[in-house]
Amino acid sequence: MRPIHKYLALVGLVCTATLAAAAGEELLPPTEAYLYSVAADADTITLNWEVQPGYYLYRAKFGFDSLTPGIRLGPAELPAGKLKVDEFFGEMEIYRGSFQLRIPVTREPGAPREIQLQIRSQGCADIGICFPPQKWVRSITLPAAEKANQSADLLQLFGSDAERQLQGEILPPEQAFVLSAQLVSEGLLQVRWDIAPGYYMYRDKFRFDARPDSVQLGTAQFPGGRFKEDEYFGRSEVYFSRLEVLLPIAVSDGELDEFLLLTESQGCKEDGICYPPFSQDAPVALSAAMSAVLPGASVAPAKISEQARLAGLIRDSHFAWVMLTFFGLGLLLAFTPCVLPMIPILSGIIAGQGENVSTRRAFLLSLTYVLGMAVTYTVAGATAAVFGQQMQAIFQQTWIVVGFALLFVALALSMFGLYELQMPGAVQSRMSELSGRQRAGTYIGTATMGVLSALIVTACVAPPLVAALAVIGQAGEPARGAGALFAMSLGMGAPLLVVGASAGKLLPKAGAWMNAVKAAFGVMLLAVAIYMLERVLPHAITMFLWGALLVITGLFMGAAKALDGAISGWHRFWRAVGLIMTAYGLLILVGVAVGGNDTWRPLRGTVLSGDPAGVEHGLAFERIKSVADLDAAVAAASARGQAVMLDFYADWCVSCLEMEKYTFTDPDVQTALAGSLLLQADVTANDEQDKALLQRFRIYGPPTIAFYDTQGRELEGFRVVGYMPAEEFATHVREALAAGR
Repeated sequence: MRPIHKYLALVGLVCTATLAAAAGEELLPPTEAYLYSVAADADTITLNWEVQPGYYLYRAKFGFDSLTPGIRLGPAELPAGKLKVDEFFGEMEIYRGSFQLRIPVTREPGAPREIQLQIRSQGCADIGICFPPQKWVRSITLPAAEKANQSADLLQLFGSDAERQLQGEILPPEQAFVLSAQLVSEGLLQVRWDIAPGYYMYRDKFRFDARPDSVQLGTAQFPGGRFKEDEYFGRSEVYFSRLEVLLPIAVSDGELDEFLLLTESQGCKEDGICYPPFSQDAPVALSAAMSAVLPGASVAPAKISEQARLAGLIRDSHFAWVMLTFFGLGLLLAFTPCVLPMIPILSGIIAGQGENVSTRRAFLLSLTYVLGMAVTYTVAGATAAVFGQQMQAIFQQTWIVVGFALLFVALALSMFGLYELQMPGAVQSRMSELSGRQRAGTYIGTATMGVLSALIVTACVAPPLVAALAVIGQAGEPARGAGALFAMSLGMGAPLLVVGASAGKLLPKAGAWMNAVKAAFGVMLLAVAIYMLERVLPHAITMFLWGALLVITGLFMGAAKALDGAISGWHRFWRAVGLIMTAYGLLILVGVAVGGNDTWRPLRGTVLSGDPAGVEHGLAFERIKSVADLDAAVAAASARGQAVMLDFYADWCVSCLEMEKYTFTDPDVQTALAGSLLLQADVTANDEQDKALLQRFRIYGPPTIAFYDTQGRELEGFRVVGYMPAEEFATHVREALAAGR
């Protein structure tokens, strides 16, 4: 009964959220509903929490862990909460508004001063939604003991910022928006603001400069913010809690040890004042490895991932240009292995109409199929972005994939003339009465096939798809993101319209040729069925199926028949093609028998190849399952000064299998990754831990690859989404690891 209970709880959660939205209540994500700031001395970490109105946190659900070896935490000092009879947990103590927690810290001799603090918490919204348990990791630098004592003396004299904040006083800007800056790699500066709870900063109000003039600054790269209807500036993109900006720099003075970063910005206090533009300065120490750049040389821009660049295009460009760009990107995606199986599906539908199909009817059927696919992509994508779920992963369960493959087999057998698929006579009669023609049912069925194909056949992600989902789910621009997604879907379907119209024009209208064409489309549908079963069956079985299909098809094309001088040139040509298919199919079957595992090179690595050791080996990944596993592995690698690559993988992801087979087996790629910790998250099951891990990175499915520097920080600009060839990936890896040193 537990799965039913979970399902009912999920339905209740969705219904409650829908009612809340209808009532004008916008549900905040936990990262915005529960804000906190950090203060630390040598032996204590202080967390100042600001819970937004309409939300609360459970006292008993707090937990704290040190992910840094050599640093231990004592029992946290929690203030008393208010009692609440909670519908989820019974009588509980809860926190609302502002409160403060203290955590004792003990450092062993030689331990680092920077601690990776994991914060566990759980809370609810008053509208009746209880968030799942949250795990956040924060890097905190512990001051030296002498400085900590000096800070304590100052706090006694003047009072802490947190205490002043709790008393409702307006903080001065330098305390509400705490600036820091440091070099994160050669030529790249990270500028950070720690923003006090209840305050925010405007994205378009930032200005940067540097002194002396021998330091040149490039174009600042901002993360996506949150859109807010502001009483001072109208609809504005703002930042809460923390902001990290990447700023490219170049230095023409090789003797310079330090420079001064000058910033100008503007921010406000919620339900309070709006500060005038204010200036802040931060000294920046130059790394000894910082290479000099000749005066007048251009500053290289910071690395931006492809999906982030496209997300910015959706947000900031004219909507017509967005639609045109994503239509073009969809055209490119139409020729990937994830979309190509749709061609035989649609062609089979058209060929199944019989010998009198017209160009107009074929085109309308194709358009119906494409629109069904496009609407499904848009709706499912928007749902995935809002709820953070892999909608396609739900449809990659074994029984669904096998069922859909059997449907294609049934369609193929009907193409071979074994039987005729048609609606029951009663339904046909009713359709005839309503429309006079039995065509409406065909269009409904075609649209249904388009819907199912979008969910099941094309289980891949790519930078344009991720960009559109990010804009829908994070940037507060659902209409623009959905529009880009729809345009991309139409681009993916455009070649299908050409195929449909061509099929209607080129297919013979009668005779044996029509039967031959239908049989050819039947073979294509069988190929699609095998292609889908590759996700759930052992590779040896699918290799056997491919070999059997090629041999049987070749024999039916006349491969075993003797050539007769009376036959035409076309018949000779098709028999030759059949002979080649039969020979290659037999080669695949032999490869299966002797232990081969490559459909394209069936004898490679077997005893028949003369090189049994020639089997290509992939990367040796360490598997992780949860966010906690990831944090622990990254923290351990950081302590060793080791970079990290994290690969998101799923058995049903075609591009993941391509990366495994063609990219990760490349010697150049393996050499580039030597010395790095290789982690892999298998999200095939799409369970709660998989969803939490994907949500941590705000991604929507595999293949996605993330890189961490030696300090345990993700290099977001170097994320890889979708398939990347080996040569390009090896270059990308070297750039990422160089930036992370």
